[in-house]
Amino acid sequence: MKNVLIILTNHATLGTTDEANGTYSPELTHALHAFLEAGYRYDLVSIKGGNAPVYGVDMEDDQVNSEVFTAQDLANKLANTKKASDVNPDDYDAVFYPGGFGLLSDLADDENVAKLTATLFEKGAVVGAVCHGPAGLLPVKLSNGKYLIEDIMVTGFTREEEVEYGTISKIPFLLEEALTRRAGQYAKIAPWGEYVIKQDRVITGQNPASAGAVGQAMVERLAQ
Repeated sequence: MKNVLIILTNHATLGTTDEANGTYSPELTHALHAFLEAGYRYDLVSIKGGNAPVYGVDMEDDQVNSEVFTAQDLANKLANTKKASDVNPDDYDAVFYPGGFGLLSDLADDENVAKLTATLFEKGAVVGAVCHGPAGLLPVKLSNGKYLIEDIMVTGFTREEEVEYGTISKIPFLLEEALTRRAGQYAKIAPWGEYVIKQDRVITGQNPASAGAVGQAMVERLAQ
């Protein structure tokens, strides 16, 4: 049985605004749905442990989100996440960063979580991230001194999507620009379409529509 470490933000607002934010619920639940369908176990962790705020919890129009949120008692689990520093990397086969604007303000530059992810990757784990989740990959540096993504192609939430979503002036930094500077190559398609890039054991998705596909791609890679 595979075990997935899901890393969540503790930051509860959109940048320095007072707008409620955190992890975008469907990006967690749609990927989690793929993991559960494959029979995987999972743990939710964050930098500080405890509460991991979420937003966009659609319990009416998003059936996958509603079913997973209810069946997994996610409200309780999100209020009681494990502390990342207490995690044993040997216990996991994969690590996943769902998106949401919150992690731009903590996971995007947290060296301790970055070291955890680097350790997992170097032990053979599959690494996945979707939408703003790839911001969590920015500080991940391997033991050879290279950043995890510096020689590979990745995707993530685009400038056009920030503009259309009305967040371009509120975010701490533009993810597309940061990924373009750090990664070997950044790629994207037109806003809001499903788009996933698979680079061996690193799998990234562009936007919320890509969350389920990232989860499924991680399942397929873990089965190899």
